[in-house]
Amino acid sequence: MKKYHFIAVGGAVMHNLALALNQKGYQVTGSDDEIYEPSKSRLEKAGILPNEWGWFPEKISDDLDGVILGMHARIDNPELIKAKELNLPIYSFPEFIFNQSKDKTRVVIAGSHGKTSITSIILHVLKDQGIDFDYLVGAQIEGFDLMVKLSDAPIIIIEGDEYLTSPLDRRSKFFHYHHDIGLVSGIAWDHFNVFPDFDEYKDLFKQFMEMTPEDGKLIYCEVDPLVKETAESIESNGTKIPYQAHPSEIRNGKTYLKTSNGEIPIQLFGEHNLQNLQGAKHICLSLGLSEEGFYSSIQKFKGAAKRLELIKEKGDSHLFRDFAHAPSKLKATSDAVKNQYPDSKLISVQELHTYSSLNKDFLPNYAGTMDLADEAIIYLNPHVVALKKLELMDEETLREGFKRPDLKLFTDSEELKEYLLSQNYDNTNLLLMSSGNYDNMELEEIKAKFD
Repeated sequence: MKKYHFIAVGGAVMHNLALALNQKGYQVTGSDDEIYEPSKSRLEKAGILPNEWGWFPEKISDDLDGVILGMHARIDNPELIKAKELNLPIYSFPEFIFNQSKDKTRVVIAGSHGKTSITSIILHVLKDQGIDFDYLVGAQIEGFDLMVKLSDAPIIIIEGDEYLTSPLDRRSKFFHYHHDIGLVSGIAWDHFNVFPDFDEYKDLFKQFMEMTPEDGKLIYCEVDPLVKETAESIESNGTKIPYQAHPSEIRNGKTYLKTSNGEIPIQLFGEHNLQNLQGAKHICLSLGLSEEGFYSSIQKFKGAAKRLELIKEKGDSHLFRDFAHAPSKLKATSDAVKNQYPDSKLISVQELHTYSSLNKDFLPNYAGTMDLADEAIIYLNPHVVALKKLELMDEETLREGFKRPDLKLFTDSEELKEYLLSQNYDNTNLLLMSSGNYDNMELEEIKAKFD
């Protein structure tokens, strides 16, 4: 029985990988200084939740087959130091995933936005078509118990992000997967605390594209000018496949794909999602799936959680939730809802939660992102701003940054909730966008407005 220890086991991907290895019959242990839900309950149910929080070098023994190191751990972590002293194999999770998939066809989905949506579409279609595959995805997907699966399947689908690998490895995660088929959905600057130089950030994607092997494929969104320019400039012996949004038509709030066999209704909508769908289709075709199979399965796909997720609807009124936080994501999401329901009022609510979005110097990147909303609202949590050691921006600063003179600002989640509860939602769509949770704002009463 193989034995692995996880340092910082409570992370979203880390705890899913721990659960996946536990399901394979491996002996799994882990440590963390704090573990939140749902990681805590899931690890506890599997019997691998640490008995107490903290770092315990005595957990690191020379009979371990390896230590898997999470990004949350510090470089002076006592367990990491002990593992080095014992000369144990130390893996970041990207390195471990590659180690487990060397003999598979590796498909890696990269890009500043759309990664989770594209990966989710591919996973749904392959599963619906009965194709055996492994995967690593960055969010919980409907129909899949875990975010990671490792088996003897011949294919692995990986959501590959550009962020740092581990405390020991400052390279981007997606370099470790060595893709056979790679996709780049878009390049847009965000998290400039991690990537302060945009040119260096863009170069990461160039390097990723250049890693495409001679017998491999590079699939890229040519609608994105930076992606198109980069893909066309690189020297690569692999096959390059550009894509745009899938041809479609909107009728009465419903999107139909235009295909050679007629129109096909789908549950997704928005230009950005139609680009994601087309990219996913090229991946599926590259893996041997037929167009007929893809179109048959895509009709059943409801979308990834918190990616333009429909929470409630009542007649011509809808409540949506989305993970959008970066400028490109915010604009794509707001525009999608307004274009899908042009005759309905749109109230867009954005929580600025990330370091970049809360930084006054980054604010000009949000200009015009909420232009199509009939009412634009920003929520700032003063506690989060203080934790990031940033200045709390006022309403006038935000109005200038967003180029939206009628923008409303709330800094108290209860006041925001009361305002939203006071609105009439007849023929109105409410779009809640955030990578946070509006300081744990309760949504049940808001949902009831759409009963």
